[in-house]
Amino acid sequence: MSDLPLHVPDVDSLSTNVAPPPLSPAKTGAAGGWVTLDAADPRLQAVNENQEFTPDLLDYMKNKWDIVSRGFDYNVVAVFGSQSTGKSTLLNRLFGTNFDVMDEVSRQQTTKGIWVSKAKDADLLVLDVEGTDGRERGEDQDFERKSALFSIAIAEVLLVNMWENQVGLYNGANMGLLKTVFEVNLQLFQQKGSPKTCLFFVIRDFTGVTPIENLSGSLMKDLERIWAGLIKPPGKEGSLISDFFEFNFAGLPHKVYALQAFNAEAQKLKSRFYDKQDPAYTFKPTFHKHIPADGFPQFAEAIWEKIVTNRDLDLPTQQQLLAQYRCDEIMRVAYEAFAVEIKPYRNQLESGKVLETLGKETQQHFMTALEAFDQDGSRYNKEVYQKKRGEFKDKMSQALHVYYVQQLRNLHKRSLQIFNERLSEKMRGDDSDFALKLRESRQEAESYYTRVSEASKLLEADWDGDEYFYQFQAEIDDIATQKRTEAMNRVVKNLDRYISQNLIEPVEVLLNDGPTDVWKKIFATFTQTLEKAETQLAKQLAGFDSSADEIATSVREMKYQAWDLMQKTIKDEFADVKVLERLRHRFETRFRYDESGVPRVWSAGDDIDGPFTRARDDADQLSILYAKMDVPQSDLDRSILDDDRFDPSSFVVLSPVRLQSIRDKFKREADLLFVEAKRSIVVNQVGPSKLFYLMAFGLGWNELVAILSNPYLTLISLLCLAAAYAIWRTGMTRPVLNVARATLKETATQISERTGVSLDTVMNLRNSATLQRLERSASSPAFHSNNTTMRRRHPADAADAQDEVEMVPTAAAAGRSSDTISDRYRTRDA
Repeated sequence: MSDLPLHVPDVDSLSTNVAPPPLSPAKTGAAGGWVTLDAADPRLQAVNENQEFTPDLLDYMKNKWDIVSRGFDYNVVAVFGSQSTGKSTLLNRLFGTNFDVMDEVSRQQTTKGIWVSKAKDADLLVLDVEGTDGRERGEDQDFERKSALFSIAIAEVLLVNMWENQVGLYNGANMGLLKTVFEVNLQLFQQKGSPKTCLFFVIRDFTGVTPIENLSGSLMKDLERIWAGLIKPPGKEGSLISDFFEFNFAGLPHKVYALQAFNAEAQKLKSRFYDKQDPAYTFKPTFHKHIPADGFPQFAEAIWEKIVTNRDLDLPTQQQLLAQYRCDEIMRVAYEAFAVEIKPYRNQLESGKVLETLGKETQQHFMTALEAFDQDGSRYNKEVYQKKRGEFKDKMSQALHVYYVQQLRNLHKRSLQIFNERLSEKMRGDDSDFALKLRESRQEAESYYTRVSEASKLLEADWDGDEYFYQFQAEIDDIATQKRTEAMNRVVKNLDRYISQNLIEPVEVLLNDGPTDVWKKIFATFTQTLEKAETQLAKQLAGFDSSADEIATSVREMKYQAWDLMQKTIKDEFADVKVLERLRHRFETRFRYDESGVPRVWSAGDDIDGPFTRARDDADQLSILYAKMDVPQSDLDRSILDDDRFDPSSFVVLSPVRLQSIRDKFKREADLLFVEAKRSIVVNQVGPSKLFYLMAFGLGWNELVAILSNPYLTLISLLCLAAAYAIWRTGMTRPVLNVARATLKETATQISERTGVSLDTVMNLRNSATLQRLERSASSPAFHSNNTTMRRRHPADAADAQDEVEMVPTAAAAGRSSDTISDRYRTRDA
């Protein structure tokens, strides 16, 4: 119920003589037992004199009273008491209704049946019940019992209206009627956990001579005595009346002789129904029947139906008993035949098969069985026949409902299979427009499910398959989420592959080339790759029905991951070994090759110092260029800079300590290459004299004539000369000589093993001659001048190189050690 305070209308504002709008004679006819009212009249006759329940209650609650949408936020109050005690007047005064009141002159019965109306300024249904002990019904107390029981069963508060002088009387206070109502109510409606009902005794013409406490105590003693004498059902023998009811008491002065006091007390009494802040507020949560407003009409009708058909209040006739017995027999025979007809469907459904014609076929069996029942059962009491017919339909419907549920389970699996098959067909080799393909596949599966589900229903049954359909949709949602995740992972994987292919190799190439604007070009490549990847990602995500925020988030993450990939690539490429390799390559390119790319062959008189210095300085500048990304951080995408994971120090590639270490190692390697170049000059200075060539030509004249006179030898000689020229022209002389030298060395080793002559003896003779040439070269002024230059620029490295060169004369003075030249020139790092 709503917590908003309700407006309590002033009782004084209601005229004591206000009567409801009169009924026109044309509309007060009792055709069918119903009283016809004007369309504007808010009242409704819920039960007429013939004990028939109105079919219009739902319409009134929805269209006239606007209460059907209140859920549980409404209350129900009813009145009970003798005829002509002012029950309708009391309701009109308390709740602003306009029930008919008794004519003071004729004193005839006004309320016939049970009437209901909505209270003014409150979501409250008010029931005005026909009075008891009226002369119009005489000794017929059947309707009195039923209406009283109905009021107790559906109302949260039952106002018991009585005169003060009726307190203590058995019949005058309706104690006998209350005893019967209590007993039947206990049997029919008081189950475990049922809400309590409040019995609110309103004592009229209260004088105050006897305090209200004494009057209420007398009434409670009578009620407890009645309760003790009830025949209680099993399990409730020791129950107390307070277990099922609560009691309130109020007194109202005489309406005519104490009008002012009557109005004042009535206003106080009204507050107990309207004002939730009133300590004596009547409508407690424990009284509510927990029936939503839209279900109250059906609830009230069901309660009335149960009361009217209860044997304790209205015994059935012998004719009805016979009809019940025969209809039960006819129903048993018809159901047995029906069960035989539908049994074959069970095995098919339990095997997992979907029977698309299940509804049509079971409908035929249902109608056949119902016609068999109608043929014999329709000859008996109509009321009993209709009741049993409904029971028979319910029984067959329950049996078929088991098949329907199994059909929905099989349909669930088959529809999921259709969904997966359609989606797989549409997604084969292509993840674009994923959302569209998903919707189409889902629509096909859901359409199939809905079509077969509706076709499987029984026309006469009100089966609800929504719960199973929701389960099916939930599982499709799970599968769709999984498929979407898989498709997006493929998109991300392809995008990662694209970024790697367009970033890693170009960065490596740029670093190998080492242009002066290498970082600018690397960042340009990174930016270009990022832009293309962003366009591609946004396009593909749009096919997933991703929102703008989702796409923006994915793009930001992609950009940072691309930046992280470039950072890892740079870190891998700037390992010490790779940096040294690039510096050595740059140095060798500048030192060993000229501007045209032709290998240099050093000879005496060539300027080695100049090319060496320029090549070494160029490589040294490259190491400085590698040390830091020489681009502004603002050139990087803003989303990367704003990412919490971004580290500004990542722009420093080589720390000063690493940079200096790499430069030192490189300079030592460069100095060794310089020494090697010097050595090649010494080797080239020692060669055959001109006399040797003249003697060789004279002594080989006969062989030359023999070759020229033989075509085959001439052809072979020309081919050998052409090959030698090609090797010299392409600069492959040194590699070919190295191969030849290795081959000769291996041959010499094999000969030594076979002949027993030591290879060291041969090598010592060769090394002695070479060392003599190196000693003469090392004593030249040019070599010492170059060493002085190295000491001036790089004292430590030059000293190392000088130490290595000075090893030559030392070794010669020591007696020409058998160590090879390469062993004497190995660096300290090795």
